Amino acid sequence: MSENLTEQSAIRQIYTAFEGGDVPAVIGALAPEVLWTEAEGFPHGGTYTGPDAVLHNVLMPLAAEWERFTVLPQEFVAEAGTVIVLGDYRGTWKATGKSFSAPFVHVWKLRDGKVTMFRQHTDTAMVQQAMH
Repeated sequence: MSENLTEQSAIRQIYTAFEGGDVPAVIGALAPEVLWTEAEGFPHGGTYTGPDAVLHNVLMPLAAEWERFTVLPQEFVAEAGTVIVLGDYRGTWKATGKSFSAPFVHVWKLRDGKVTMFRQHTDTAMVQQAMH
């Protein structure tokens, strides 16, 4: 199997784990030095370093603040240690009961089978509308 297909498969497994609520598998895919960037304007926007920071500042708040938050990847493009994923978010902000749907682009970088960098790009205005 080519390196690009292996990397793409590793990222697909993260989305499958996330959708199934398997947080330990998601965290286990991250390198100790991972840099995880949530878009400014998205809840908890900013850059977090390390799996614990991602768990406590991104994944746990997502579960607590959103109802039926889904990440629907549709297209994967892999090249030399980078996987780009295009898809859609959907969810309902618990505090307002308002739902949203927005496209995303995720950029993942891997080294030795572990995620070293994640960067989120999305229409944060759509998310903000659901939150207010």
